[in-house]
Order: sequence, then C-alpha cells, then structure tokens
Amino acid sequence: MITKFEQVEDLFKEVEKFVERKVCIYVIGGAVLLEQNLKLVTKDIDLVVATKEDFMQVQKAFEKCGFKARIPGVEYKHMNLSQILEKGDYRIDLFEREVCGKFSLSENMIKRAREVISLKNMKVFLSANEDVFLLKCMTERDGDLLDCESLVVPGIDWKAILQELKSQIKKSGEDVWITWIGERFDLLEERNKIKIPIMNEINKLREQYFEKYEEELKNRKEKK
Repeated sequence: MITKFEQVEDLFKEVEKFVERKVCIYVIGGAVLLEQNLKLVTKDIDLVVATKEDFMQVQKAFEKCGFKARIPGVEYKHMNLSQILEKGDYRIDLFEREVCGKFSLSENMIKRAREVISLKNMKVFLSANEDVFLLKCMTERDGDLLDCESLVVPGIDWKAILQELKSQIKKSGEDVWITWIGERFDLLEERNKIKIPIMNEINKLREQYFEKYEEELKNRKEKK
C-alpha cells in the first residue's frame, strides 16, 4: 500500500534511470487524490501515456526496475487496461492512450494536467480532478465511487466534465458510454448523496441514446 505521495515520487526517480528517451506520463488514479490528501492510501498507480513508443519505453523501464507483468482481471473489462506491473507493495496500471474503451487521453486532458515531477528523460503530470472523476466513473469498482465522492469535496468543474464527456463520445462514436456514466452518476446521487448539477444534461444524452437505439432496432426489423 502507498500512503505518501513521496513514495510515488521516489519510484519515478528510480524508474527514470532506465528510461532511454524523453517521455511524458499522466497519473489518472488514486495517486492524484493521495497528493491532495483526499485519500489516505492507494494500492495502485494508474498511468497513461500518449503513444505506443512511450508505452513500450515506460513498460521496459519498470521491468528493468524489477516489476513483473500480469494479466488484467475481469474488473477492468471497461477500462482497456494495457498492462499491470507489480513489485512488492507497488502495482502499476499502465494504459496506452485509450483508458476506457475508446475514451482517450485528449488534448484538453493534457492541458488540464499539472506537472509534478521533471527529470532528465521523464515528466510526470497529475490529471485534473475532473478527468480523474470521469475516468473513475468508468469502472465497476466500488472504491472508485468513494474516490469520486472525495474529489467533489474541494470543488469540481462539472461543466468541464460534461464537455469532456461530450467530446469523447463525439470523437470515439461510442455514445453507449453515456449509459454507463449515467448509471454511475445515479449511484453517486443515491448511495453517496452527491448532488450532480449536470444530471439533467446527462439524462438528456441518455434519452437521446435510447431513442436512437430503438430507432435502429426498428429499422433492422423493417429490413427483415
């Protein structure tokens, strides 16, 4: 278990020794909350890189540090997880650009990220709370809902979340994701008592999806 962000910093400094060219790494999970004292402990460090070349470089560096790869479990089926790397108390969830299905590291996510570590061949950025919140709504892990509740405490830009969601859906063409996000938002309001001010917009997007889906089914039946 990781209890201090300094542990994360020390890990990156050790891994960077094995990085052969410049890479940018974006932290997207519990370590972001840990750095802000919004979470007491995290069991893994979720990372995403923008390119295949960066992915291979980062994976190779972690393996040279003694990390071993293992196959992602069923709880990650919505997340498009590329690799899990483990060593002692550390576990790295490593993604290559796409994090949740076709949800990807966007230009706006990159712009919102905050640089926290700058080394010779490695820059590490913490993703904005809004982007971590949205990505954590794409899993089936109950712990991620608790993290979402914590992210709301210091204040969160709901408009940025809605804009990013719409942008991701438009770019990927995966409008089905609105149903999953909607379900997680429902749970956050019902179980965690979080007031989500963009819920009306989310519901409209869900309605539009189901109307489109029903129309497509109708057209298929008519063609038969």
